[in-house]
Amino acid sequence: MTSTDDDALFKALADPTRRALLDALFEVDGQTLGRLCAQHPQLTRFGVAKHLAVLEAAGLVVTLRVGREKRHHLNPVPITAIAARWVGKFAQPYAEALVELKSDLERGAASASATTTASDSAAATTASASAATTAATASIALTASLPPTQESS
Repeated sequence: MTSTDDDALFKALADPTRRALLDALFEVDGQTLGRLCAQHPQLTRFGVAKHLAVLEAAGLVVTLRVGREKRHHLNPVPITAIAARWVGKFAQPYAEALVELKSDLERGAASASATTTASDSAAATTASASAATTAATASIALTASLPPTQESS
């Protein structure tokens, strides 16, 4: 990837509306412009089309004509290339474990807050603090166990 490609990719990912469009394509791949517009009523059809054009220029979305329809598909290759660039082959399992741990903790915090009453609010706060401490400790332990990186001369 060239610097220009990287700039276009990060510019495309910087906008929350474009990330929402990517999320929609991740959920159901191959959507038409009309269907994406229906999912984003706060935007005009022209606005959605412009966001899709930016995503397509960055290589994050590819289109395929099916009859009169233009279907939009998520292309994970550019994101994977960026991730591979900064997450070394030895660090990949550790990074994936941290992402999974973060997701588990967020799910646990969401379910704990949904079922918490005023009487056990202090217990939930203690549990959240304990989970955060555990996550931080796991992150430090995983980072410390990473093999040293080799620097090129």
